[in-house]
Amino acid sequence: MKPDVIDKLLESLPHDASSETARIQVLLAKKRTSLAVLRTGISVFTLPLSVTTVLVATSRFYDFVANLHYLIALLLLCLFLSGLGFYLVARSLSAIRQQDRDLRGIVESWKSN
Repeated sequence: MKPDVIDKLLESLPHDASSETARIQVLLAKKRTSLAVLRTGISVFTLPLSVTTVLVATSRFYDFVANLHYLIALLLLCLFLSGLGFYLVARSLSAIRQQDRDLRGIVESWKSN
C-alpha cells in the first residue's frame, strides 16, 4: 500500500513542538474522517435489515411467486448494501487502529524527551 499525501507531508515536517502539534491535529482530523466513514458504514449496513423487516412484516399481503423477480432484485441490492456497509466498517476500524498507534507513538516520544 502506497503512503498517501498526508503521510508524506507528516514525514517531511521537522520534529519540534509546533510540528508535533500539527501532526497530532492532522491525525485527529483523519480520525474524525474515519469515524464519519464508520457511521456511514453502519447506516448503509442497517438499511437492508430494515427493508427485510418490512418485507417480512408485510409478507401476507403479496404473493411470493408473482413478485419473485422484484424480490430477487431486492435481495441482490440488499446483499450489495450489506457488503458495502461491512467494507466501510472494516476499513474505518482498521484506519482508526492505525491512527491510534500513530498518536500513541507521538505521545510516547514526547514522554521520553
